[in-house]
Amino acid sequence: MKLFKLASISLVAGVAAISVNMSASAQVTLDQVLNAVRQERRDVSAENRQRIERFRAERNQQQALLTQVRQQVAAAAAESTRLEGVMEENKAAIAELDQELASKQGEFQELFGAARTAAADLNAQVERSIISAQYPGRSQTLNELARTEKLPTEEQLRDLWDIMIQQMAEQGKTVTFNSRIIQANGESAEAEVTRIGPFVAFSNGKYLTYKNDKLEFLAKQPSSAITGAASAVARASGDGFVKGAIDPSLGTLLNLQVAAPDLRQRIDQGRFIGKVIIVAAILGIILGIYKWVTLTMTAGAVRSQVRRKKASKANPLGRVMLAYENTTSNDVETVALKLDDAILKEVPKLEGGLNLIKVLAAVAPLLGLLGTVIGMINTFQAITLFGTGDPQIMASGISEALVTTVLGLVAAIPLLLLHAFAAGAAKRVSQILEEQAAGIIAEHAEGGRA
Repeated sequence: MKLFKLASISLVAGVAAISVNMSASAQVTLDQVLNAVRQERRDVSAENRQRIERFRAERNQQQALLTQVRQQVAAAAAESTRLEGVMEENKAAIAELDQELASKQGEFQELFGAARTAAADLNAQVERSIISAQYPGRSQTLNELARTEKLPTEEQLRDLWDIMIQQMAEQGKTVTFNSRIIQANGESAEAEVTRIGPFVAFSNGKYLTYKNDKLEFLAKQPSSAITGAASAVARASGDGFVKGAIDPSLGTLLNLQVAAPDLRQRIDQGRFIGKVIIVAAILGIILGIYKWVTLTMTAGAVRSQVRRKKASKANPLGRVMLAYENTTSNDVETVALKLDDAILKEVPKLEGGLNLIKVLAAVAPLLGLLGTVIGMINTFQAITLFGTGDPQIMASGISEALVTTVLGLVAAIPLLLLHAFAAGAAKRVSQILEEQAAGIIAEHAEGGRA
């Protein structure tokens, strides 16, 4: 059927070729066309037969390959079954040997278990101990003993005992040794290190921390008194005692010292309100000190003027006395009014700026209260968004609330004191002026004109 279709296609192609050739050349005859069609059909038939024979040969070959693969699968399945049987036999033999080992070990099994537990506990202590900076490599020995699944050897047990005794002995010593220290730029350098037991270690008066089997300087050193004590311990020699500082928490307090904010960071926690309070406090303190100093000097000048009869324009009392001397009227009431007028002119100069100090002293705690309210609002907003699971999320708002309160109180207290001192000085000067004016009026009333 396929051959017939191919022949039909060829016949159609031949007819098409005849039509083209007849139109192209008149010399081609029908016999030649017929012979060409028959020859082409024979060629196609031969080619089709070759294809059929090739397909049959390949089919036989594929069948042979399939049979071979099936035989290999069967052999592999048989081998798998055999290996499973061997594995079960090995499991049974291992279980029997484990039982025999446990029965022969007896009490030694509990002893070795206690040794591994002790090694694990001691390793956890040694890994973070500053003593390991002087004696490196101890953690590896303990780690091998703690993780071994075999019976510990005599050497391993002796190492455990040696390290334990060494750790206890070194905890009571203050020693100096050389070790490599990680610098601020990330590079390591050899330096002399002084260690006080397992508590602290320092070099050149700066405290060190022990992390990842390396010594490095604290990012933030303690106060100068503590670092000075460290330098004194490092320089100590001979008999006697030297005052030093240790960290009984084995590094926890020093790390908290690094995390503790300094004064600048505390102020920054107050944000904008805190900065406003600081500016108000600085302005008020400067003005208060200025007024206190000037009023104190004015009071001294007024007291000096009291002892002198000659009036001077350089002090308030002298200007009041000059106002009396310039009065032409002999009427007591007129003189009293002139003196009152002169005193009233001096009072604003004396009390100028005191009200501003008083206002700043009153506003500072109010600004602190405002910052407290804003900080609590931020805290409640954080709780609304993230819940109360993480206290650090609320720390920012709480810090702002507390810092602004502290800043407001710190600003208000000195401002109130300065206002009290300055107002007292102004009041003393005013009182002297009033007393002297009353004396002048009394003398004038008696007819004694200065």
